[in-house]
Parts: sequence; C-alpha cells; structure tokens
Amino acid sequence: MALLRLILNIIWLFVAGFWLAVGYVIAGVICCVLIVTIPFGVASFRMASYALWPFGRDLVRKPGSGGGSTVLNIIWLIVAGWWLTIGHVVTAVGLAVTIIGLPMAWASLKMIPVALAPFGNEIVRSGSPREPWQF
Repeated sequence: MALLRLILNIIWLFVAGFWLAVGYVIAGVICCVLIVTIPFGVASFRMASYALWPFGRDLVRKPGSGGGSTVLNIIWLIVAGWWLTIGHVVTAVGLAVTIIGLPMAWASLKMIPVALAPFGNEIVRSGSPREPWQF
C-alpha cells in the first residue's frame, strides 16, 4: 500500500500538486506580509503541504478547537473558501477524464473540506487513531 501511495503522490505532484501548492504558498506569503492575516497565511502553508502529498494523509478535527476557529473559518469561507472549492472541483473534473486520473480527481475532491474550513482541523497520516472527515 505504501508503494501505491508513493506512486500516486509522484503522479499527483506532476499533474496538479505542484501548481496547487505554488498557489497556496503565494497566498500564504501575501497573507503573512499583511500582518493581520498571518493566521490565514499559516493555514495556506498547511494546505500547500497537503496539496503536494495528499495520498496517505487525512483531515481530522483538532480536539479543543472552539469559537475562534469557527469565526476564522467563516471569514475564510467568505473570502477564499468558495473560490478554492470551485478550483478543486474544476481540477477534479479535468482529472477524471481518464481512468488513471480518477485517483487524482479523488485527491482534489478530498481537499475540499480543508479548502472550506482550514481552522480547527489538522492533516494527519492515514491510519491515525483520530477519525478522518467523512463527506
């Protein structure tokens, strides 16, 4: 299973992961320059890491996250979340055209929850004792 994940991650990196990660890093740098939005920049860097290597990783709810993460998620959803979601759906549709692209399309769809609500969640290795998000 580890070899399959490695192969899928390498294919993903060349097909879509690199450019998605570059976009998230650019957004993170811009958010960190604007000092008030540093938490959004940190979330963008986390999403860039996930976009580079999605297979073998899951999104889980962080225990103890409260109202602050909810407020930040609402702001994020209004400003960037919907646009990122549309981008991931469009990417998934483009990748799903071929049979080999189906797992890549699934990886793009798997990133939608973190694109919608990056605060109060964490990205962990698959098989972690915490339950992954179900959608």
